[in-house]
Amino acid sequence: MNKPLRRIAIFCGLLILTLLIRDNWLQYVKADTLASDKDNRRVLIARYSTPRGNIIVDGNPVTGSVKTKNTDLKYKRTWKNGPMWAPVTGYSSQVVGASQIENLEDGILSGNDDRLFFRRTLDMITGKPKEGGNVVTTLDAAAQKAAYDGLKNRGKGAVAAIEPSTGKILALASTPSYDPSSFAGNLLKDGETFSKLNKDKDKPLMNRALRETYPPGSTFKLVTAAAALEHGLYSDADQRTKSPLPWTMPGTTTPLKNEGDLPCENATLREALRVSCNTVFGKVGSDLGTDKMRETAEKFGFNEEQFVPVRANASNFDKEMNPSQTALSSIGQYDTAATPLQMAMVGAAIANDGALMEPYLVDELKSPSLDTIEKHEPKEMSRPLSKENAQKLQSMMETVVSSGTGRMAQIPGATVGGKTGTAQNGVNNEGTPYAWFVSYAKTSSGTPVAVAVVVEDSDADRGDISGGGLAAPIAKSVMEAVINGKK
Repeated sequence: MNKPLRRIAIFCGLLILTLLIRDNWLQYVKADTLASDKDNRRVLIARYSTPRGNIIVDGNPVTGSVKTKNTDLKYKRTWKNGPMWAPVTGYSSQVVGASQIENLEDGILSGNDDRLFFRRTLDMITGKPKEGGNVVTTLDAAAQKAAYDGLKNRGKGAVAAIEPSTGKILALASTPSYDPSSFAGNLLKDGETFSKLNKDKDKPLMNRALRETYPPGSTFKLVTAAAALEHGLYSDADQRTKSPLPWTMPGTTTPLKNEGDLPCENATLREALRVSCNTVFGKVGSDLGTDKMRETAEKFGFNEEQFVPVRANASNFDKEMNPSQTALSSIGQYDTAATPLQMAMVGAAIANDGALMEPYLVDELKSPSLDTIEKHEPKEMSRPLSKENAQKLQSMMETVVSSGTGRMAQIPGATVGGKTGTAQNGVNNEGTPYAWFVSYAKTSSGTPVAVAVVVEDSDADRGDISGGGLAAPIAKSVMEAVINGKK
């Protein structure tokens, strides 16, 4: 071979090698990136060429799919009673993507999960269209409806309900809400609708039950009471505390005030919880100190994000505080902040004799043929307090409902324990307070539900806002829905 031909042959060989490298780079290294590229129209067309699998509640789908018109994306997502279920399902939109369960379990719902490979292969051989699998939730439809109906005329708020013995989330409601169907397509109006919702100052797209942290107010006294019992500061619910009135916070000249003329001087833990004494629980927290209070709070789940599998923001109890700051934190003020899910976990752990079960929202993942791909098994997360101390705290919470600030949560035929809270809000506490209620219900067959409710009722008169008045009736309706469903 002469020299020019050899050069041409080498050059052609290099070109072929370059093409092979480029081809392998695209197929193997860049494949996932290209497949998920928002500008890859072919991927979008394939993705929406078949109906999506469903999200299931109580055996029934709360989602669906519908054929589209005048677009190459053949199917789009629909919801039944979208505003009620949106805080649980999230959205699946051809124009903005997906969130929450629709996003986290997208592989199953779209049929692209590797665990569905055999099914996809079989369908390809038989010529059957690809189908998505189903996500079976832990939710109780009646409890979700009671939570949403109770909140929707109250402005902003949230409800989280848990089955204490397993950690199953039975209800997860948030208002104001939105209809995911309103922007499920890829038309101009879908994008405009999402943009409007995203800019709304009331944040309807936010799942307040998981993502909003509020000052928990007096509901945090449950954690403080648990710390007092667990760390041996007091051994009995009816033991008198060393709580003078007035009580000046350490290192200050400022007395900690109670709401009204309450019998708080040296009150027992039971009486202090019944009437909600700030002085008693503030002093308990100060006497225990920051480290012991934080230890108990963290056993309940504070200072750590939760994944259910949707992410819930971490609730906060500060790690470094002086004694007066610890006192305020111990009554749910200062920097203490909690999600409704977190406070439902507090109620659930107490109701479950001190065992906190890991909260979860997805019970099963199923193939299109309804075979179980994955099933969640309940798991103990921690033990914030002993069985003996949990039962003492249950007795105290039941007194709150039978003869204290939580009377409006009483349910005939059931034993209800609870704790009200009215959390101050805003600079110098000038904002509208938040109304809280944390509770559980017992029946002859067990303790089926623990509930946390928070209401941001901007339309209510400031003097009328209380956990017992606004939040307790909502919690009652959710607990009744669960109890009636178990009969």
